[in-house]
Amino acid sequence: MRAVRLSLVTATAVAALTAVTGCTEKGSTGAGDRVIDVTATDSKCEVSKKEFPAGHVELAIENKGSKVTEVYVLFPDDRIVTERENIGPGTKHKVTAEVKAGDYTIACKPGMKGDGIRQAVKATGGTAAKRDPRLDSAVAAYRQYAQEQADATLPLAKTFAAAVKAGDVEAAKKAYAPSRIGWERTEPVAESFGTIDPKVDVREDGLEGGQKWTGWHRLEKSLWQDKKITAEDKTLADQLITDLTDWQKRVGKADITPTSMANGAKELLDEVATGKVTGEEERYSHTDLVDFKANVEGAEKSYELLKPVAQENDAALVTELDKQFAALNTLLDKYRADKTSYDFTSYDKVGDAERKQLSDGVNALAEPLSKLAAAVVTKSS
Repeated sequence: MRAVRLSLVTATAVAALTAVTGCTEKGSTGAGDRVIDVTATDSKCEVSKKEFPAGHVELAIENKGSKVTEVYVLFPDDRIVTERENIGPGTKHKVTAEVKAGDYTIACKPGMKGDGIRQAVKATGGTAAKRDPRLDSAVAAYRQYAQEQADATLPLAKTFAAAVKAGDVEAAKKAYAPSRIGWERTEPVAESFGTIDPKVDVREDGLEGGQKWTGWHRLEKSLWQDKKITAEDKTLADQLITDLTDWQKRVGKADITPTSMANGAKELLDEVATGKVTGEEERYSHTDLVDFKANVEGAEKSYELLKPVAQENDAALVTELDKQFAALNTLLDKYRADKTSYDFTSYDKVGDAERKQLSDGVNALAEPLSKLAAAVVTKSS
């Protein structure tokens, strides 16, 4: 599950702004018309300019507060354009974006809660940078990959739903993790699927006010914690199939960009670190390592498709990413007897020392992966 969003990117949003999230750094911010300094505190969200030329724009973010914060760029209707999460106190981050003319809002969310402290900003004039045609090919290939995953997921999900509707707890448990693999592989671009994510993959603690809990994790709780299937669960099983069928139809029209592929892969690794490695994602079934592996596969697919352009712009980065992907995959293989299967060790059997090793592996990959989007856009900008 991706972190809960204020809203989701639509076709207009993606056309309007393509964001590139860089790595954390301690240096000073840049200067110029296209640099907006964003200073976040526990009670303020200050921006150095409220009007700037459209085109390439850099947000130089500094958290001077005591709480971890997030910074969003939003359209007037609250659709998310781009975001940077988990900005720790005393740290600086950069977000480089390609923005078309229009009105936007920059929001800081101290404590990562609420609607945020907001500033209205405007991009004026300017033109978008040209894109390397190989990146268009990468997008098309990733969209096809996502479609293949959706097509493969639906029959597996129907098997899971049928077991739930039959009241067969053990059969439903067996079908649960396999039904999620395709979804987890496509999570680098989950925002491009509209409102599907919070319907099918939200955890109980991720619900917004008034939101009904639906999807896999609601059924997971019934199967493993409650150990029984209710009439409502059977209805929820039907709803899961309805929502996944909607997802399957949306994938071919999904608004995927080179930078959403790269940034989504990095954000997903962050989610692995905060959800899969900690055991929070699959807290009842303990099938976290299945999700973990599928997430890594999805992120690696994104990387492999973008790799030819990144190789030209930053060969050292590609070498490091190859190394860290291989290391993390080797580490995950320790928890399954058959490297071709998804029969992983139950995560409640994985000790603290092993979890720390997995966390270190994720972090070692996430740091260079945070630079992939910048390496990709360098060629086209």
